[in-house]
Amino acid sequence: VNSSLSAHQIEVRHSLKPCLFINNEWHKSKSGKTFATINPTTEECIAEIQESDKEDIDIAVKAARSAFQLGSPWRRMDASERGRLIYRLADLMERDQVYLSSLETLDNGKPYNMSYNVDLPLSIKNLRYFAGWADKNHGKTIPMDGDFFAYTRHEPVGVCGQVIPWNFPILMMAWKLGPALATGNTIVLKPAEQTSLTALYIAQLVKEAGFPEGVVNVVPGFGEAGAILANHADVDKLAFTGSTEVGKLIQLASGNTNLKRVTLELGGKSPNIILSDTDLDYAVETAHFGLFFNMGQCCCAGSRTFVEDKIYDEFVERSAERAKKRTLGNPFDLKTEQGPQVNQEQMEKILCMIKQGEKQGAKLVAGGSRPEDLPGYFVQPTVFADVKDDMTIAREEIFGPVQQLIRFKKLDEVIERANNSDYGLAAAVFTKDLDKANYIVGGLRAGTVWVNTYNVLPAQAPFGGYKMSGHGRENGEYALSNYTEVKSVIVKVAQKNS
Repeated sequence: VNSSLSAHQIEVRHSLKPCLFINNEWHKSKSGKTFATINPTTEECIAEIQESDKEDIDIAVKAARSAFQLGSPWRRMDASERGRLIYRLADLMERDQVYLSSLETLDNGKPYNMSYNVDLPLSIKNLRYFAGWADKNHGKTIPMDGDFFAYTRHEPVGVCGQVIPWNFPILMMAWKLGPALATGNTIVLKPAEQTSLTALYIAQLVKEAGFPEGVVNVVPGFGEAGAILANHADVDKLAFTGSTEVGKLIQLASGNTNLKRVTLELGGKSPNIILSDTDLDYAVETAHFGLFFNMGQCCCAGSRTFVEDKIYDEFVERSAERAKKRTLGNPFDLKTEQGPQVNQEQMEKILCMIKQGEKQGAKLVAGGSRPEDLPGYFVQPTVFADVKDDMTIAREEIFGPVQQLIRFKKLDEVIERANNSDYGLAAAVFTKDLDKANYIVGGLRAGTVWVNTYNVLPAQAPFGGYKMSGHGRENGEYALSNYTEVKSVIVKVAQKNS
């Protein structure tokens, strides 16, 4: 992989320092503190990263506030020019796709094949999609009563704190940057401490693309740094993607100072409903993908797979066979399907949940442990059968390569059981009968429902959850409302004397 790096990429690689990115410049933390980022495949330290603290975040927020002021280059910029800069950033990411994919795989552990063919293309397309919205996000004229002319303006919210997770570092950064920049906001972004390297590299590309100083600032750090952003009185909006547990804390903290606007994209325990009339081979493979994609580290993973009674036993057998054939190993090997979990903590949590599943009576039909022949934070692809709705593995988010297969008999029954969850992020149904599909779709309480597919996440379609899976929507036109204020303007129209 690295042999194909261009001279420019190598030059940028050696110039990039794991520091804080504020006002288009690299800075060391005021405290001098650093933290290690670990290669999950080898368990070795990749680099020491400067750790943001309150003083650093205050400086970053001040830079973002200055860039947002009326009269600043960013506020005076034509909307079409904002779009051009976002396009330029996408072009630079495409130019450096090999290096960014390599860095993502090194830091996160996901297979290079996935970084290069999924994460980067989706991120680039997302930025280009929102670049096109930059000069199309406009208000309306309103025919109000009386001698008045009324219209609305869509104006940027202001300084936006953005906290992104470690499972899709580049893609989640693109999902956050795109709509915020298109609508004219400025940003202080905190990447996950486990996977900060690609966010810092993209920060360098932001500067190269020509964004004015202070428009995008990147401040690596731990949860305390995210809490500082959530509490900060000069941050107008906070966007968070991560666990429901942390999302609750973020929402509480955001009301302590200024009632900042908050959007949350949180956890899930998504039902994947397989009817007996489906193409069985296709359903088994797609359900496998729906769960094991990204080592199971996906908030919308189809972790509760409900299978109709008539085909349940065969589905279990085939799912177990497929899981046993899944290739684990070096994520830079193009044949590898599954890399390590992101860190030791996540690996141990998953192994603990597997033990709970066995203890509560679920039948382990594949995997269930850590591979003995691999260093790193690997977990075997695991499949449980005979799972009951009240088991811990059927109620709590595992966030790992653990598939739960659950039997059902009737449509109304499975809809009720599918909805019997604190979460409502995503769902799916597999059937050849569109009447049944539409009936189930109408009954499910989830932000996204896939029919005969899974994990299709286009830039054009909104994504977000019901219930404890959060609120607000990312992607599509709906995402723009997260980052705009609507201003009504009412003008008295003078009557001309005859």
